Amino acid sequence: MEKWSLMTITVLLALTVRWAVSLGSYSGAGKPPMYGDYEAQRHWQEITYNLPIRQWYFNTSDNNLLYWGLDYPPLTAYHSFVCAYIAKLINPDWVALHTSRGYESQPHKLFMRTTVFVADLLVYIPAVILYCFSLKETSAKKKVSTCALCILLYPGLILIDHGHFQYPLSLGLALWAVLCLSHDWDLLGSVAFCLALNYKQMELYHSLPFFCYLLGKCFKKGLKGKGLVLLAKLAGTVLLSFAACWLPFGTDVEQIMQVLRRLFPIDRGLFEACMFSSPTHCPDKVANIWCSLSVLIKIKNVISPRTQLKLSFAVTFLSLLPACIKLTVQPSLRGFKFALVSCALSFFLFSFQVHEKSILLVSVPVCLIINEIPFMATWFLLVSTFSLLPLLLKDGLLLAYAVTTPAFLAVCLASFSILEKTSAEDLQLKAFSLSLKGYVSWFKSFPRIVRSLFLLSLSLMEILSILSAAVPPPQSLPDLFPVAVAVVSCLHFLLFLVYFNIVILWDSKNRGQKKMS
Repeated sequence: MEKWSLMTITVLLALTVRWAVSLGSYSGAGKPPMYGDYEAQRHWQEITYNLPIRQWYFNTSDNNLLYWGLDYPPLTAYHSFVCAYIAKLINPDWVALHTSRGYESQPHKLFMRTTVFVADLLVYIPAVILYCFSLKETSAKKKVSTCALCILLYPGLILIDHGHFQYPLSLGLALWAVLCLSHDWDLLGSVAFCLALNYKQMELYHSLPFFCYLLGKCFKKGLKGKGLVLLAKLAGTVLLSFAACWLPFGTDVEQIMQVLRRLFPIDRGLFEACMFSSPTHCPDKVANIWCSLSVLIKIKNVISPRTQLKLSFAVTFLSLLPACIKLTVQPSLRGFKFALVSCALSFFLFSFQVHEKSILLVSVPVCLIINEIPFMATWFLLVSTFSLLPLLLKDGLLLAYAVTTPAFLAVCLASFSILEKTSAEDLQLKAFSLSLKGYVSWFKSFPRIVRSLFLLSLSLMEILSILSAAVPPPQSLPDLFPVAVAVVSCLHFLLFLVYFNIVILWDSKNRGQKKMS
């Protein structure tokens, strides 16, 4: 009973923070003609409610795809329809065809914010709570609640979902999939991940670890016996899940092809993650390798879009290959969770058409291992929130950022004593250090070096945050601070990618299948 009391307090605190952030501004508020992601979600409700399904993804006189046209999979459209149905009952003006464009009012803002709260309460938060209860290392009452508190107070997700405006459903469904796999409910986990993928195509960031882990389990059971049966069941489950999601579009091949063209608009180019951004939004300032390199080399001007696609695919594939091979050969839940981090980070850094918000696809898996490597996980989550700073400033979320980020750091310091967990063993680098010749001499000072780098990193992020918020850039360099934030974040992420891959490849704890590591 005491355990649940502590968890109740944790959830109430997390909800209070979300409510406080939701009182502020949102993406594109009062900024016609395109407004922002808030208007995009409202517009999808307008379209899905008023138009037949066959027109949802097509450009028509009633559905101008240049104005926030649907570019997410069918489950997003179905969710928009459900929200629109409720909105119509409250106030038909909110989803009236054409005339509701750019609709802004306090009652409507309350409704939209409430829909995000409901999604959080029904999908994401329960998954986090059950995940923390499942962790063997956090069986103590206090540790379960503190682990949940750290995950639920991660500022990046709160600021984007309840500030900028976004639904946490795809990440929540992916988390449910991880939870199911941790209990050997492989078929349910497959269904949950298929739903996540059919809500947002960016869940492809997590697809290879799911595929490799389940394939590895089949290999381990033997492809001439139980493994083959499991493989057949998994294949059937995936096919049925996709068929159910795409059923309304399955009667017409052209419908399916149009949806796919909307989901994967290759012709936009390497950098155009958000073609329909408002004039004030600059999609090129993403903390990945291509945007950082473009500071020195204008890749868009020297490489054709098709070549950009091939190059990004090749680099992404090569960067995630080691972790995927290791996971397939030695499937374990611990390796699976670390592979989710590594593969998602590879996609973010090197793949085609990356949005700054996509870092959340890396951050949520990092939250899942915060109990194992609290120091590095906390550091990464702070950097990931910092990388969103230019977007948050445009949305008027500076105050929320300035409050939630230090608060998150304080909670992690109090919960995990992260500055005391910087040894090679704490960072799970012991096996790697033993493989290095002459490691004894400099690994003795390793904790001190890591702490110094962490403090230096925090100082640099703090300085750039203050400069971005308070100092006007030079007229000749209007994007100086967003570019600096992107490059600094990218350098951090590259080092984190190396670190996570070292942990995966030198992992000495993958001793078969575990219930939960």
